[in-house]
Amino acid sequence: MSGLNLDAVEPFASCRPETRATLATSAERRRLAPGEHLFREGDAGTFMFTVKSGRLTVRAQTDAGTSVVLRDMTAGEVGGLTTMTTDKRRSATVSAADESVVVTIPKAAFVRALADHDDLARALIAFLAKKVRTKTRRLATLMGATSTEGTPVAVFDAKSYDAQAFRELDAQDLSFHCFEAKLDERTAALAAGHPVICAFVNDDLRGPVIRALADHGVGLIALRCAGYNNVDLEAAKDCGLDVVRVPAYSPHAVAEHAFALISTLNRKTHRAYARVREGNFSLGGLVGFDLFGRTLGVVGTGKIGRCTAEIARGFGMRVLAYDAFPNEELARQVGLEYVELDRLLERSDIVSLHAPLNPETYHLLDAERIERMKQGAMLINTSRGGLVDASALIDALKSGRIGAAGLDVYEEESEYFFEDRSDRVITDDLLARLITFNNVLITSHQAFLTTDALSNIATTTRDNIREWLAGQRGSELTNAVV
Repeated sequence: MSGLNLDAVEPFASCRPETRATLATSAERRRLAPGEHLFREGDAGTFMFTVKSGRLTVRAQTDAGTSVVLRDMTAGEVGGLTTMTTDKRRSATVSAADESVVVTIPKAAFVRALADHDDLARALIAFLAKKVRTKTRRLATLMGATSTEGTPVAVFDAKSYDAQAFRELDAQDLSFHCFEAKLDERTAALAAGHPVICAFVNDDLRGPVIRALADHGVGLIALRCAGYNNVDLEAAKDCGLDVVRVPAYSPHAVAEHAFALISTLNRKTHRAYARVREGNFSLGGLVGFDLFGRTLGVVGTGKIGRCTAEIARGFGMRVLAYDAFPNEELARQVGLEYVELDRLLERSDIVSLHAPLNPETYHLLDAERIERMKQGAMLINTSRGGLVDASALIDALKSGRIGAAGLDVYEEESEYFFEDRSDRVITDDLLARLITFNNVLITSHQAFLTTDALSNIATTTRDNIREWLAGQRGSELTNAVV
C-alpha cells in the first residue's frame, strides 16, 4: 500500500525488503475520528495495526468494572501482534484520542507472510520479548498506582541511615522497600513488582543486571548518588529503562570531609588521639605545618571542587586548579588560578581530587603523574577510587614522593566499604598495604554522610521518581543520565 513505510516500524524494520513489501500489499488505511473505537476489549483479533498519525488511547477494565488508561500510542507504534498467532481476544479497548490514521494488516495475510518469510518470525520474536518486559513494567506501575501504600520503590544496599532518611520524607505516594543486599544478578529478583529501583555507588548495574531488572518490570533506575560509572547506559537504553541521579546532594559535606582528612593528616590528630588514650602525652612525630600560605591544587572545579577551593581560601591558602572546562568566572569569584595538570602537581603542597571517573580520567594519577608531584606532597581523594593507581601510590608513599594520603574512596572498594569486615582477612593486597602506612588515612566513602546530605539525597530521589511517574521520560527528566 502506498504511504505505508514499514522500514521505520518495529518489528518490520529488521526484515528483508521483500518481506515488508508482502505485508504492505495487504495493508489498509483507516481514519478514526476523536473518540471512535478501533476495537473493543473482548473483540476477536482479526488484524494487527500501526499508528500512521494522531494518538490512540488504550483502556482496560478492572475486576471492579473501572476503566483504566494503560497508555497512549503515537505514530510508528504497533499493536495487536499477540492476537496474530493465537485465538486470543482483544485484552483492551483502543480508541482515537485525536483525529488519527491507522494502517491495518489482516490476520490471514500476516500469518501467510509469517509462514513464507523466516525473517519476519525472528523479528516478531524479538519484538514480543521486548513487549513482555514493557507489559511487566506497566503492570508493576499499575499495581503501584492503585496501591494504598503508594508506588513501590526497591532501595538496594540500604543502610539504617538511608532507611531513616526515606522514612522522614513527605512521600505518601511512594513506598520505599529497603533491602540491605547490594544489587547484582542474584538479588535483582527482589525488584519484581517494583517499577522503580533505587541504587547506590557500589551496586552492580552492568548489562546482565539491567536486563534482569527490565524482565522484572523495572522502568526507572534512580541513583541516590552523583556518579554513574557503574551503570551500563547502553544496556539501559536498549531495555527502555530511564536512569536518573542526584547530581548535588551536599558539595559542602564532601569538601568539608576533604579538609577533615587534610587537617587530620597534617596535625596527626588521629595518632595523638590513640596515644593519649594509652596515657602517652609525648609530641614526638606529631609535627605538622601551617595551611596558611601553602598551595592547594584542586583537580575538578565542579560544585565540590568549588567548595573545597573556597574553604582553602578561608585558611589563607593559594589555590591552583585544573579542569577540562575552566570556569574563569569561578576563578575571579574565588581567587584561584587555572593551570595545566602537570604544573598543578609540580607546585601544590596538597592535591585534592574532585573529578568524575570516566575513560579519560581513569588512573589520572598514575606512576608518571605522581612522579611530577612536589616531594612530600599530600594527596586527598574524596571523588572516585579509579582516579588513582593504587599500586603507584604505594610506591610513592614508600619513596617519600607522597608524604601523606587521605582516601575516602578506593578503586576496588565495593567488597569492603560500607560493610563490617572486622572478622575477616582483607584479601585485597593493595588495600591491606595502604592500611599499614601511618601517614595514610582511609575512610569508608563517608564524605557524603551528613544529615543534610542524606535529606537532600532522599528529597531529590523522591522528586526524580515523581517526575517519571508523571510521565516524563528520557531527557525530559530533570536529572536524567543520558
